[in-house]
This record gives sequence, structure tokens and C-alpha cells, in this order.
Amino acid sequence: MREFAEKFYKSRRWRECREAYSGHAGHLCELCLKKGLIVPGAIVHHKIPLTPENINDPTITLSFDNLLLVCRDCHAQLHDGVERRYKVDELGRVITK
Repeated sequence: MREFAEKFYKSRRWRECREAYSGHAGHLCELCLKKGLIVPGAIVHHKIPLTPENINDPTITLSFDNLLLVCRDCHAQLHDGVERRYKVDELGRVITK
């Protein structure tokens, strides 16, 4: 979690919004559902990424229009290419950077 967003992601407003959106999406991964797959959603993803500039803008942080419920695999694909704080080697060991 990015440091500037830590307080937001722990906030009551975000937790309530996340729960409400998950219910709105039927608790299923929206991307898998488009492919005809029934997979439980695990992460409420922001389509427009949060930044220090928009973290206090509820039209970005809390708007259902900017949210997407995805499974962990789809979330990883959405963030493919984003620099990670760690990686996993071919034996499944976590390597920190």
C-alpha cells in the first residue's frame, strides 16, 4: 500500500464503500464475469489510480463509477508492469527489492 493512501484505505468511509460496492457487483469478479467465468471478487480496484493529488477527491476515491471488483488474478493483471516492492522466484520464494 502506498504510504500516502494508508490512512484512506483504513478509513471507515472506504471500508463501507468497499463493502457496498462488492454487494453492488454481486461479490463476483467483474472481469471474469465478462468472460463467462464465475469467480469471487476479492479486491475493489480503483480504475483511476489514487495519487497524492486526488486522494481527497470522493469522486475518485469513493465513486462507484471509478471502482471495479476483481479477483486476485485479475488485479495482478491490472497492475502488470507496475513496479512491485517484491517479486517471487520460480520456487515461490519472496525476494524483496
